[in-house]
Amino acid sequence: MRQSRARLKLFLTAFLQICLVSVNTIFLAKHRPELVFLAAFGISYIWTLNVKRAAFGSELDKIVYALGAACGSLFGMYAAEWMI
Repeated sequence: MRQSRARLKLFLTAFLQICLVSVNTIFLAKHRPELVFLAAFGISYIWTLNVKRAAFGSELDKIVYALGAACGSLFGMYAAEWMI
């Protein structure tokens, strides 16, 4: 159970980080500097939480991270279009 919770946290942090990357790309394209600033801060902060677990985790941890990132990318694309 403990490992499942850790993997869920890994998935969610990857989801959020890459979601912010997706929305930031759209904010850059739409020239929204205030939103770019906020998203970039979030990306960098979350990266500091993820880097060790993603780089030194098991193969399954890396797959969970990648799935979270893929889902976050799609969600971020649609969320940014909805926000702007």
